[in-house]
Amino acid sequence: MSDFGVYLAHAVDSPWKVASEWRRGWAYPRARLLFALNGIAWGSAWRLYGVPIIQKHRDSQMAFGSGLNLRSTTRSNPLGPNRPVMLVTWQAGALLAVGRDFGMTGGSICAAREIVIGDGVTVGANSILIDTDFHALDPECRLRGQDQAATAPVRIEDEVFIGMSCLVLKGVTIGRGCVVGAGSVVTNDLPSGWVCAGNPARPIRPLEPRPRARPPSLPTAQAEAR
Repeated sequence: MSDFGVYLAHAVDSPWKVASEWRRGWAYPRARLLFALNGIAWGSAWRLYGVPIIQKHRDSQMAFGSGLNLRSTTRSNPLGPNRPVMLVTWQAGALLAVGRDFGMTGGSICAAREIVIGDGVTVGANSILIDTDFHALDPECRLRGQDQAATAPVRIEDEVFIGMSCLVLKGVTIGRGCVVGAGSVVTNDLPSGWVCAGNPARPIRPLEPRPRARPPSLPTAQAEAR
């Protein structure tokens, strides 16, 4: 089937997807301008549905790899994100570094110190990733300002999947290939290759190994000859 045929089939079967692509095209110039004004290099194969919110401290760093996919409009995902994606570097010296093929729907990432995300990571609708408490526990410290809050770096390794409505808190590392169940609150490190869920999130079971592709069966005559 030709490309036009595929497009036409999508238009008939899923008209909302076609409308979403049209809206993505209209938002493209505003998105390019927003990233440029914040000094963030535009990457290859980016797909932004709607315009995210960027709050970047002048003395911070924010970078994204190729294949970025951000969904910031309610109609861009069946789960109905309740707000645009927010990308924030909150304080001077903060770092938000995201690898290739990152996808996120709604929600927020806020780095007061450092959040590093690997390649092939997906974050479900309306989840929040933060590396700070925002406010100190001690009342007197709270009165002095938000710079008194505790912070600790967050690491999310390659191929992690974080379900919808999760909260990832400061100082955690989520291991490669980990799957975090919807609605989880991540307060401690999670191991590679496990399904984890709960409040606080904990390992539930290891992921099953990927099945190996079977070799094609030989014709009967050829098999007998062997």
